[in-house]
Amino acid sequence: MQDKVEQKSSMNLLIIGGAGYIGSHMVKRLLAAEHSITILDNLSTGYRDAVLGGNFIHGDVGNRTLLDNIFSEHKFDAVIHFASYIQVGESVKKPDIYYQNNLTNTQNLLNAMNAAGVKQFIFSSTAAIFGEPSYTPIDEAHPKFPINPYGRSKWMVEQILEDYDHAYGLKSVCLRYFNAAGADPDGQIGERHEPETHLIPILLQVASGRRERASVFGTDYPTPDGTCIRDYIHVMDLCDAHIAALGYLRDSNRSGRFNLGNGNGFSVAQVIGTVESVTGKPLLIDYVERRPGDPAILVADATLARKMLRWSPQYDGLETIVRHAWKFEQSHFIRAA
Repeated sequence: MQDKVEQKSSMNLLIIGGAGYIGSHMVKRLLAAEHSITILDNLSTGYRDAVLGGNFIHGDVGNRTLLDNIFSEHKFDAVIHFASYIQVGESVKKPDIYYQNNLTNTQNLLNAMNAAGVKQFIFSSTAAIFGEPSYTPIDEAHPKFPINPYGRSKWMVEQILEDYDHAYGLKSVCLRYFNAAGADPDGQIGERHEPETHLIPILLQVASGRRERASVFGTDYPTPDGTCIRDYIHVMDLCDAHIAALGYLRDSNRSGRFNLGNGNGFSVAQVIGTVESVTGKPLLIDYVERRPGDPAILVADATLARKMLRWSPQYDGLETIVRHAWKFEQSHFIRAA
């Protein structure tokens, strides 16, 4: 599917949050496919040096005047949104900023798009919209009962998008990520969250000496080794899913909702073993009590995305994901230390 999409004419795209983890990888991917890119990012969590090309605008998606000016100066074929806040724990402590940024600011963007006549939108959603899993692997029909403000803000946007489709003809694709992981295979860009909350980069920080130890929350889950199982998907595979979603919107002019994952779960213990194998470093691990609300298994059923987007992950091995992330950790942090 990716080759078919890239053989078509170049698109003019606005990338919201293109200086962040997934957004910066998306910018690199789109530039390689020779699309014309404008990036809007307020750099609150992103990095200017992670944006490897395109037209960068430092600004906030909540600024309607700025958005109207951008849309008046450019004729965009589609908008891709990566600018959400993503920390579940923070969303519980500070729901106001999550609803403001993830919900209100996104609606501000949609209103500006609608006023400008831009009718195609790709939204980074999340598996958090499903809440506690009723069954696994999780398909698109799974009940949506998000259990935190982060998940609720994403689910609310999905519902708004359905209404905007019916009322204004604004077509959207919502891509529900499970566990984004890995880094650019070239090592140019990678994951830089402050604070870091994702397992693989935390373990790599222990391996590189930037962090003394890591914690494992619970070893008594009903899984083969007692630790949680999660579905890790390479960040570049997520980017390819966005490329495929652009083609889907252009070819069908229909909205869609798709779960994205490998469909293969890896336990926390397996991830630790893989990181130790790839890095050659033994890791100091503290085994502590479970965190409330952590399900034993979260794995995606991405059958619909494979069928409708004609997409499939290229980097489906945990070792490859870890190896690419380790390359970034080594090149950007160990040498600079």
